[in-house]
Amino acid sequence: MPASLLPIVRPRVAWLVALAPLLLAVLAIGLLGEGERAQQPTDSLPRGLDSTLAAQLDAQLGDDEQDVAIVLFTADDAGPMTADALAPAVRAAGGVPQSLTIAPDGGAAFAVVPVTAASATDTVDKVDALRTTLADAVPEGVRAQVTGPAGIQADLAKVFDGANTRLLLATAAVVAVLLVLTYRSPVLWLVPLLVVGVADRLAAILATQAMAALDVAWNESTVGILSVLVFGAGTNYALLLISRYRDELGRHESRHEAMSLALRRTAEPVLASATTVVLGLLTLLLSLTPSTRGIGLACAVGIVVAASFVLAVLPALLVLFGRWVFWPRAPRVGTTPLAERTSLWHRVGGVVRRRPGVLVAATTAVLAVLAVGLLRVETGLGRADQFLDEPEAISAGERLAESFPAGTSSPTEVLTRADAADVLATVEQTPGVVSAQVAGEGGGVSRIDVVLDATPGSAAARACLEDLRSALEEYDDTHVAGEEAEALDERDGAARDRKVVLPLILAVVLLALLLLLRSLVAPVLLVATVLATYAASMGASWWLFTGPLGFAALDVQVPLFAFLFLVALGVDYNIFLVTRAREEAREHGTRDGMLRALAATGGVITSAGVLLGAVFAVLGVLPLVVLAQLGVVVCLGVLLDTLVVRTVLVPALAVLLGDRFWWPSSSRRQAGTAT
Repeated sequence: MPASLLPIVRPRVAWLVALAPLLLAVLAIGLLGEGERAQQPTDSLPRGLDSTLAAQLDAQLGDDEQDVAIVLFTADDAGPMTADALAPAVRAAGGVPQSLTIAPDGGAAFAVVPVTAASATDTVDKVDALRTTLADAVPEGVRAQVTGPAGIQADLAKVFDGANTRLLLATAAVVAVLLVLTYRSPVLWLVPLLVVGVADRLAAILATQAMAALDVAWNESTVGILSVLVFGAGTNYALLLISRYRDELGRHESRHEAMSLALRRTAEPVLASATTVVLGLLTLLLSLTPSTRGIGLACAVGIVVAASFVLAVLPALLVLFGRWVFWPRAPRVGTTPLAERTSLWHRVGGVVRRRPGVLVAATTAVLAVLAVGLLRVETGLGRADQFLDEPEAISAGERLAESFPAGTSSPTEVLTRADAADVLATVEQTPGVVSAQVAGEGGGVSRIDVVLDATPGSAAARACLEDLRSALEEYDDTHVAGEEAEALDERDGAARDRKVVLPLILAVVLLALLLLLRSLVAPVLLVATVLATYAASMGASWWLFTGPLGFAALDVQVPLFAFLFLVALGVDYNIFLVTRAREEAREHGTRDGMLRALAATGGVITSAGVLLGAVFAVLGVLPLVVLAQLGVVVCLGVLLDTLVVRTVLVPALAVLLGDRFWWPSSSRRQAGTAT
C-alpha cells in the first residue's frame, strides 16, 4: 500500500470514516431533533425601523399575545342582513355585537373579534376554531369568512403545514432521477444520495439547535431553503469527486490510490467553493431583518456539513464498495482519460479554439440582451400577491374592500407615549385617514387604530402611510405599525441590505478567487462573468414573471437572495473549471490546458448545473410567490452560467488571453503550485 495514501481511504480506516459519522448523524437526528423557538412579531421586521419600534411599544401594553380577526358576513340573495340576525354569530365568535358594522345595502357586514394566541401554531388553531364556530352559527343564506391580521397570519402559517416534507421529498426525487440519468447505474446514485440526505437532516438539526441557542430568528422557509441548498451544493461536490475518481480508476489498479489522488485534486476546488459560499452566506448576518440573518447562519452551517460529508464520508464509502458500484459501466485500467476523449465537450473546445473572439462577443451580446429586463424590474408585492393559491383571508379582504373603506381589512396602528388625544387629533387630520380611535392604553403607551381609504399594497396606501409618519414626527416615541407599515419598512430594509451586503458578497468572492488562483486577471474576469449572469437571469426572469406567470412585481427579498446564490454558487463552476485548467496548463500551456479542462469537466459540471437548477426550481412546490420567484431566478441563472458562461465565455477568454489570463503569475508556475 503506497505511503502517500490519504488516511481516510486506507482499508482499515475507511470503515470507521464511512460508518462513524453516519451513525453519529443518525443518533443526532433521532435524539436531538430540530431546535425550537417561539416566533416573535419582530422576526421579519428590519431592526430599528418604525414598525419594529412600534411592535416593541405594543409589547408594553400587556396584550402582546392578542391579535384581531375581522369576520366578514356576506348575504346570498335572501335579502339585506340585520344586526339582530348576526348578533348570535358575533357572540359565538367571541366578539361583541356593538363591533358589527353593516354596509348600506345590507349585503355585507363585518365584526372585529379578538384572538389571543401564544404562537403562530396557536393562531392557526384559534382561527380554524373560529371558522368552524361561525359556519355553525350564521343564519341561513349568510356566509362568514375570517380575514384581518389574525386570519392572514393563520393562512400564512398553514401554507407551510407539511410543506417542508413535500419539499424534501420532491428535492430528493429530483436529485435521484438526475443522478440515475448521469451515472446510468442502478447502484451508484444511491451512495451520494444517502450521504447528502443524511447531511441534509443533520444540517437542519445543527442549524436550528444553534439558532435556538443563540436566539436567532428563523421560520419554516429557512429550513426549506437550507434543504435545497444542502442537496444542491452537496450533490455538486459529490459529482465532481466521483467524476475525478472514475478518471483515476482508469489510471490506477488500486481503488485506494485512485481515490487518494482524486480526493487530493478535488478537495481544493470543493473547499474553495464551500468557503466562498459560507463567507457569502455569513454576510447576511449584517442584514437588518432577523429572519434574513437566520437564513444566512442556517445555510452556512448546511454548506459546512455538506462539504464535510462529501470530502470525508463519501470517499470512504466509495472505496469500500469498490469498482462494482459503477456497474454496468465500471472503469477499467487503461481507459482514456476524459481530457483526451473525443466528446461533445472536446468538439466545443475546438470551436472555442478557432473563434474565441467571435464567441466572446456573441455570448456577451446574448447576456446583455437578456439583462435589459433588469432595467424594468420592480419590487414590492401587495398582500394579495404573495400567495400562489389565494387563501380565504385574502379573498375575504378583497370582498371587504368592495363594501367598506379599502383599509378595513388591514388596519394601521399608531403606538405612542405622547398624549393620546393630541396624537389622535393629528391622525384624524391626515389625508387618506377614514377613521381613528384609541383602542388600548397601558404601561404609559397608547394604541390608536387607524383605517385608511387606500387599497392595501397600493402606491396610494404607501403614500398615505408616509404622510402619516411625517405628520407624527413632532411627537416623541410615536411609531406607525400594521401590515402596510411593515411592508413599507421591509422594502426600505431590503434596499439598505442590498447596498451593504451585495458589495460584501462580491468582495468575498473576489478575495477567495485571488487567494485560490494567485492571479489578478482571472479572478476579475470570473467575477465579471458571474455578475453578467446575475443581470441576465434577473432580466430574463422579469420578462417571464410579467408575461406567462403574471406576477406584478418581485418580492423585495428576491434580488438579494438571488444575487447571493448566483454569485456564490455560480462561481463554483468557474472554480471547478479553472482549477482543472491550471492543473492541465502545467504540461500543455494555458490555451490547451483550458480546452482539456473543458473536455474533462464539461459533462460533470453540466450535470451539476442542471441538477442545482432543478433543485432550486423545486421551491415552486411551496405556495409562496417569493420562493417560486427565487427558484426561477436561480434556476435560470445556474443554467446560463453552466451552459453559456462556463462552457463558452470563460474558455474563450482564456484562449484569447493565453498566459495573460494568469497574470501576474505564469500558467506553468500556477499549475505547479496546484499539484
